[in-house]
Amino acid sequence: MLILSLAACNTTQEPLPDPPRGAEPDETTVFVTSNGWHSGIVVARADMPTDLPPETADFPEARYFEFGWGDAAYYPARETTLGMTLSAAFVPTPAVVHVVGLDRHPADAFPQAEVIALAIDAQALERLSTFIDASFARDGAGRVAASGPGLYRNSRFYPATGRFHLFNTCNTWTAKALVAAGFDVDAGAATRAEGLMEQLRRRP
Repeated sequence: MLILSLAACNTTQEPLPDPPRGAEPDETTVFVTSNGWHSGIVVARADMPTDLPPETADFPEARYFEFGWGDAAYYPARETTLGMTLSAAFVPTPAVVHVVGLDRHPADAFPQAEVIALAIDAQALERLSTFIDASFARDGAGRVAASGPGLYRNSRFYPATGRFHLFNTCNTWTAKALVAAGFDVDAGAATRAEGLMEQLRRRP
């Protein structure tokens, strides 16, 4: 269980059509992606508030952005060790934000992932964007430099706020982002990706 929970935040996917618009005129669509272990949030560039977060300027050609969060050592690692696993699980550790610039709809960019579309109005999207923006650790700067290359060709890791541990995983971060936007999600039941996605599948 320990290794499965941590594997949620260290996994690569094969790089993910335009988003369906929301049912109401003032709604748009955001996406939650999951490969069974790790979850993230995808927002279309055209729907994001201008320059929020400013780090998206590092991906000038992207049409969508996937945001994920996880342990600063474990998440970016190509190969993990038992020591890294135990540290990430039991010792609150620094975190990173993973940003992926996508040139196509997330269902096309991540064909093997589960992608759930969520209708969201302008105010909720602003709150979601603010939560994501606040997840970058800038130490007073207007914009933070990437801490390293990401897991895919057009992705990067950035220093993040918060501390990672077994009960505060990449999936609870995704859940908290959705809660900030006003979605009825139990972050405490979302330490694993399936716990989050099962809640979203039940939505009417």
